[in-house]
Amino acid sequence: MPKSLPLVGIACDVIANGPHQFHGAGEKYINAVAHGASVMPMLLPAFGNGTDITDLNTLYAIEDLVSQFDGLFLTGSPSNIQPHHFKGPPHEEGTLEDPQRDSLTLQLINECMKQGVPILAVCRGFQELNVAFGGTLHAKIHEVEGYHDHREDKTKDRDGQYGPVHSVSFAKDGRLQELTGETTWQVNSLHSQGINQLAENLVIEAVADDGLVEAVSLAAGYNGQDNWIMGVQWHPEWQFESNKVSTAVFQEFGRQIRRGMSARGR
Repeated sequence: MPKSLPLVGIACDVIANGPHQFHGAGEKYINAVAHGASVMPMLLPAFGNGTDITDLNTLYAIEDLVSQFDGLFLTGSPSNIQPHHFKGPPHEEGTLEDPQRDSLTLQLINECMKQGVPILAVCRGFQELNVAFGGTLHAKIHEVEGYHDHREDKTKDRDGQYGPVHSVSFAKDGRLQELTGETTWQVNSLHSQGINQLAENLVIEAVADDGLVEAVSLAAGYNGQDNWIMGVQWHPEWQFESNKVSTAVFQEFGRQIRRGMSARGR
């Protein structure tokens, strides 16, 4: 008997609360995945050595974990990917990192690729996709000549920070253009890291008005696979139900999950 709802793994952040470490994901992400893609979210604790945890990989293999869910969603986060994962220089002192999340997501991406599990990634997750496939990142986009400041205005309230601030242009005949019927769109922007060198197996789906890569998908037929993987630099989960492009992206994620389940006989 088929599942009533597909299971979608959501990678957790490690969040400090006083002297304690918690593993969690923002409610806006959980809500968008559940209602936008019509699936059941499943939070995945971050692997790796931490304050209160010894590497959970010793408990079970990553391939066994991935075999339990039908899609993977990679959220945004205040933390940045550790630069050693893409041979970059160390971050400046005070930069928030989350090595436990890094050790989870980079493994998950590669294993989902092997097993044909669809992935939707936003913001930090978008950057994780690029790194997992061999690309590199700028640590501070706002310090790179030719690019705008893509960080949020922290003097604004939450609605203001997540409001649209710049346009992106969809690649002609790309998946986003085909999916939405649009050629450009206004998006929010809340990031300091961004793509430097694009991984060779990723295809550009959208660029910002300053040329920064803002959306990617997996190249068709990569490694003999027909797997749906998409990442966007902005935050489509924010008020997704009232945004045409965001609604289309999450609905397509749900469709691709069910297509993949059918192909895998689930």
